Amino acid sequence: MKARRQTQKLLFAIFAWCVAMASFVFFRYSQSSQLPEWAVGNADLATLAIMMGVVFGGLHWMSNLIADFSAISRLPYLFSVVFKGLFLLLGATTLAYVTQFLNMWAIENHMVTLRQMLTVQIIYSPSFQALVVYLVVVRVSLAFIEQMSLLVGPKVLLNIGLGKYHKPRYEQQLFLFIDMVSSTAHAETLGDYRFSRLIQDSFSMLADTVTDNEAEIYRYMGDAVLIHWPLEQGIKQDRCMNIYFEFCQQLQWQRQYFEQQYGFVPKFKAAAHCGQVVAAVVGVHKQEISFFSDVLNTLARLQDQCNPLGQRMLLSGDVVHRLEQQNSQYDLTDLGPIMLKGKKHPTEVYGVAPRKLNNN
Repeated sequence: MKARRQTQKLLFAIFAWCVAMASFVFFRYSQSSQLPEWAVGNADLATLAIMMGVVFGGLHWMSNLIADFSAISRLPYLFSVVFKGLFLLLGATTLAYVTQFLNMWAIENHMVTLRQMLTVQIIYSPSFQALVVYLVVVRVSLAFIEQMSLLVGPKVLLNIGLGKYHKPRYEQQLFLFIDMVSSTAHAETLGDYRFSRLIQDSFSMLADTVTDNEAEIYRYMGDAVLIHWPLEQGIKQDRCMNIYFEFCQQLQWQRQYFEQQYGFVPKFKAAAHCGQVVAAVVGVHKQEISFFSDVLNTLARLQDQCNPLGQRMLLSGDVVHRLEQQNSQYDLTDLGPIMLKGKKHPTEVYGVAPRKLNNN
């Protein structure tokens, strides 16, 4: 799944840079009635745009990859943008040097010519300087879009941009609420700063499994996180249960790290519920897509029952009745109808546990 996500990011970067380079080439040569000497027709200009898009898209993706999987990810975002920009410019300059070197290779005394060309014809040429400025603008613009996507989620960003939720609309959604066990005691023991680092480290383990199960993070709430899907997507392939148990497994795989840093491995409890909600964009200076429904209130009350019922994860009957249980990897335990706090009618509640493999 990680390879597929990186491939998608690479393809997006190449597509974005191909569009950007096509625009650059068009405006660069559209003012002149004559094509450059190296171009026979417009097809050569299109080929140049595609080649530059592939190269710069690859450099863009590579700089993101290095920044995401190195200590740079812990630095302020400005340092990350500067690093990515310098990486791209270094790649562009190297590409220009290599290209010109190959062009000059067959010329007598080519090394002297190359040295003069590098210092004068490339670095100080108006076309190269214009390209550098354009690269900076495109790179910063894409970095801004990427950061906005990280802050609000790619689907949310797209929906806000398209104006999908500027008018309230009804939707069927499935929500998963994951909350840390004994968070108050942990906060008192660790202190605010180390507890905040614990939350960061814990939820960083959650990112991959959320993406793998095609979910969206709706909101972080201190030591808890609210995740959602369109209902039909959330019930497929045990996704609403996979996220929680895969997350717990990720934490166990990092047991040594958590015990060294904090003295324990954090534990979480979860609950899932579904139903009709109203989705709408709220806010003026800071906008977000919010969901309005009693579904969220019921979900919070359901999650509060994990400790009294001795369960790691609970599902409402509304979720269970829609699940594809034939090939499920989980066992469900009917805990009966339970009167949740603030509710007039009892709610069907089910406990969830991974299915034990039969060695026979």
